[in-house]
Amino acid sequence: MGMTMTQKILAAHAGLPSVKAGQLIEAKLDLVLGNDITSPVAINEFEKCGANRVFDNTRIALVLDHFVPNKDIKAAEQCRQTRGFAGKYNIKNFFDVGRMGIEHALLPEQGLVGPGDCVIGADSHTCTYGALGAFSTGVGSTDMAAGMISGKAWFKVPSAIKVVLKGKPTGWVSGKDVILHLIGEIGVDGALYQSLEFTGDGVTALSMDDRLCIANMAIEAGAKNGIFPVDEKTLAYEKGRFQREIKVYEADPDAEYTRTVEIDLAALRPTVSFPHLPENTKTIDEAAGVKMDQAVIGSCTNGRIEDMRVAAKLLKGRKVADGVRCIVIPATQAVYLQCIREGLTEIFVEAGAVVSTPTCGPCLGGYMGILGKGERAVSTTNRNFVGRMGHVESEVYLASPAVAAASAVTGVLTDPEKL
Repeated sequence: MGMTMTQKILAAHAGLPSVKAGQLIEAKLDLVLGNDITSPVAINEFEKCGANRVFDNTRIALVLDHFVPNKDIKAAEQCRQTRGFAGKYNIKNFFDVGRMGIEHALLPEQGLVGPGDCVIGADSHTCTYGALGAFSTGVGSTDMAAGMISGKAWFKVPSAIKVVLKGKPTGWVSGKDVILHLIGEIGVDGALYQSLEFTGDGVTALSMDDRLCIANMAIEAGAKNGIFPVDEKTLAYEKGRFQREIKVYEADPDAEYTRTVEIDLAALRPTVSFPHLPENTKTIDEAAGVKMDQAVIGSCTNGRIEDMRVAAKLLKGRKVADGVRCIVIPATQAVYLQCIREGLTEIFVEAGAVVSTPTCGPCLGGYMGILGKGERAVSTTNRNFVGRMGHVESEVYLASPAVAAASAVTGVLTDPEKL
């Protein structure tokens, strides 16, 4: 029996000719990632076991992005501890205030992850890098510590679901709508500990920002990882960024999949996930009219330059509705600077939005946009669990930047085409 794309990458990193679903393997890692929330826990474990070195100071990335600039003393102490560790072990890829960005937008942008890589990160949305043809997955902080010490990790080889994308998206439909539609179809546990392997002629119609968004939310379907084939768009994105050898893996024709899901991109409509699970999806036609108190445009899911351009296009010459707070968060310093250069920041401010430094802030209920009791937010983030962005009686509606921007203008969930 042939192997899937994910299985081929894992076999190569385990030094094995082949692997099969359910097999336990030890694989070499190309990168180990931590942030300001998870790194301190990993550092404590690192020190507790008596380690006094890292396996490779160029293969560890520590990104301060959740509560930075620091929101309180606890956040400051977490960053101080991570900063001290990075200095002690001369971690080359350490990103502090002024250099940092939201980790899963920053690492691809900086060329630290690429095709054929095997990556772990102490953050569940590490699966983002599958957009580049890498196997990447989230782990706990103890596994992060072990990875920093040994450069290896244990995995159970996942089975896979084949997602066949057909056609081209139309109108304001984006990668966010694709992944929300898929999660709505298979459920939040529909791909539990499986690989979501995207294929089909529709892949070529998706930009790299679309793919990064889709892979990012693979975990919201319970997946171990999401992965895209490496094509001309991938190679063009990596040119001048990724400095290591590009390794392209393709699924075998006789690879085994637990199921196949087909999505006609041309038939999709802008999609919204209602509280309190990402699987609670409705098209904008069904969702339109729900009143909003806040709109958040950003995060590791939708804070890239394409997202900023879409939001600016809809906000240009318009005003955020009275009683609505609109928060725009470019995902990295480079995206922030590009927004300034293209005049997008001016559009946001003139529309009545606030533009934040790169941060995960509101997505996890940290800061920069916490919801109070009974408040609703339309957000381009990736989770809408109970209390995710604030009070347990608040509500989060997940949507694309286009829907979020249009809704910020009207004050209710709105089809961008009708703005």
